[in-house]
Amino acid sequence: MPTRRMKPTSPGRRHMIAATYSEVTKKKPEKSLTAPLPKKGGRNHTGRITMKNRGGGNKRRYRIIDFKRQKDGVEATVIAIEYDPNRTCRIALLEYADGEKRYILAPRNLAVGTKVSNGEGSDILPGNCLALRNIPLGTLVHNVELQPGKGGQMVRSAGNAAQVMAKEGDYATLRLPSGEMRMVHRDCRATVGEVGNAEHENEQLGKAGKNRGLGRKPHVRGVVMSPRDHPHGGGEAKSPIGRKKGPVDRWGNKALGRRTRKNKRTDGFIVRRRHEAKKR
Repeated sequence: MPTRRMKPTSPGRRHMIAATYSEVTKKKPEKSLTAPLPKKGGRNHTGRITMKNRGGGNKRRYRIIDFKRQKDGVEATVIAIEYDPNRTCRIALLEYADGEKRYILAPRNLAVGTKVSNGEGSDILPGNCLALRNIPLGTLVHNVELQPGKGGQMVRSAGNAAQVMAKEGDYATLRLPSGEMRMVHRDCRATVGEVGNAEHENEQLGKAGKNRGLGRKPHVRGVVMSPRDHPHGGGEAKSPIGRKKGPVDRWGNKALGRRTRKNKRTDGFIVRRRHEAKKR
């Protein structure tokens, strides 16, 4: 998907790089595959703000995506490529031979009219979904399950792909986009190919109004606040953070260099961490 650089007709347009949407073939979504998406403004179920600087934004409806791909033995045809405001990649509308319609993440080079299938016996072609045990080594995959039958949870953003590196026993080793090497059960499903819309990383919003449309409110730095509002606040004029333990968030937790992963139960499945990959 190509991008285009806007002409500098205003300060907001001067550095704006936007998508052309040339691959999108249908403007309105399939009504039966959408659901309401109420705004939460960064609040949890008790009404407390748990994520700062969130609120407003354009009105959206959620597109129900088939992450499980469990409709085996029935061939489907791609009838449209659509824009999804809830994710960075495009989505493809499939129509199965029995008349049922479903959305999937649109992989790279998937065109209208292409046939896709799920389950054992499917060809190794973009858009087809198989268990990892049936996917050859070196194949690029996306929408990877972590538990068999739960649905794809990894590698779903625009332009991302994981590579099947090895198979041993009941597990396959994948190299994720972050560089992490991780073991996944061979019965977990994955979709062949790379997620489309790889040029998304080249887009530039250009103006603050686009951020507001995405539901992101202005972010204020801690150093310009008062000491009662943030640990970095206070001091005369432009003052440094001035803390021996380094920068922290508004609640005093370390903000740089602190690992946030707490799921020790699955540590044994990580062969090589992404931090180690970056050091190399």
